[in-house]
Amino acid sequence: MIKVSETAKKRIAFLMEDDGFDTATDYVRVGVKSGGCSGLSYDLKFDKALGEDDKVFEDNDIKIAVDKKSFLYLVGTTLEYSGGLNGKGFVFNNPNAQRTCGCGESFSL
Repeated sequence: MIKVSETAKKRIAFLMEDDGFDTATDYVRVGVKSGGCSGLSYDLKFDKALGEDDKVFEDNDIKIAVDKKSFLYLVGTTLEYSGGLNGKGFVFNNPNAQRTCGCGESFSL
């Protein structure tokens, strides 16, 4: 399962509405792709449809879609949002990551 913090929920809802998506029917697609300074990087976008291999979760009134391959790397992750002057934006607190880069956008196992 992937969890969504309260601050991330508020920011996701704002961004989804701003981009023409609806939190009641559309999804936040979370994934992992090759690249980044630590080997793997996170991918986050909005989607209106599901793929046949997607796993779907709902936490804090946000629907999350994750492809099977990415799910193996993301199980137990909490999506958070950090704003403010030194804010990073969306932050993935991933218990599976053994090493992360300074920016927090990539990781390795």
